[in-house]
Amino acid sequence: MRLSIVTIFGLLPLLCAAVKTKSIGSFEQFHRKFLSHPPLKLDDATYERLTAAPRDYTAAVLLTALESRFGCQLCREFQPEWDLVGKSWVRGDKKGDSRLIVGTLDFADGRGTFQKLMLQTAPIMMLFPPTTGPHAKPDAQAIRYDFTTGPQSAEQINDWIIRHSPDGPTPPIYRPVNYTRLITITTAVLGFVSFASVAAPYIIPIIQNRNLWAAISLITILLFTSGHMFNHIRKVPYVSGDGKGGISYFAGGFSNQFGLETQIVAAMYGTLSFATIALALKVPRMADPKKQHIAVFVWGGVVFAMYSFLLSVFRVKNGGYPFHLPPF
Repeated sequence: MRLSIVTIFGLLPLLCAAVKTKSIGSFEQFHRKFLSHPPLKLDDATYERLTAAPRDYTAAVLLTALESRFGCQLCREFQPEWDLVGKSWVRGDKKGDSRLIVGTLDFADGRGTFQKLMLQTAPIMMLFPPTTGPHAKPDAQAIRYDFTTGPQSAEQINDWIIRHSPDGPTPPIYRPVNYTRLITITTAVLGFVSFASVAAPYIIPIIQNRNLWAAISLITILLFTSGHMFNHIRKVPYVSGDGKGGISYFAGGFSNQFGLETQIVAAMYGTLSFATIALALKVPRMADPKKQHIAVFVWGGVVFAMYSFLLSVFRVKNGGYPFHLPPF
């Protein structure tokens, strides 16, 4: 009996050393595979071995469903970012000083694990902290990350892993150069420069045309002073009935307006502007005095008639306005 007790106490250190050696050997084995194919592809068996206690390393595992028959669009959108996380850790920590393994468990390869964890959605990331060693945590429960806000970037996931991992090397995300995008942007810029250099003699005179900018400015002013933005904000009707079987083109009050009313007001202001411009610029240049007098009377009559109509519309909007001009 005494010999058995002595034997047990003698073998106890050897057993502890064997467990420790097994844990270290497991990390080295997983790390070699991780260096070859990041992130490490898992199935039910390798997932159990990777996450089993005791472990003196951290394991970050993405549980996903990539096959199209599962209909997980979020899984397929996030997978390239997750692959980038694994490759960045391999590139920045080839010696394994951080003691982190990044793995992927697809539903097609780990159906039993999904059933065991009672997972109904994907993707889900699990971070398993070390249970032994200097960085062991008292609570060795896995930390879960749910993708509730949609697909995350590799930088966001990497920051989350670093925040919940023991102190050690923290490799940044190394994004490969997108040569397709670079070539596309370069081609587009060169094409634009070539087009601009060829078309410049034809486009610059148009851009520098004062009449063109005057017309654009006038149209813009008429458009916005007539209430165009008011119609878009309030979603006003185009016309309305007057209650007598007819159509009302103008809404009473300053806080109401119809869509057709805006167009009529813009046409009135446009006519007044054009008549004023003609009187100020065109009529003085006429060489024939007789035609000049006729033009003055014609454009003056247009201004008078349109201003009379404008006052009548204003009286519709404000019933208490006392002034008017004939004929309206």
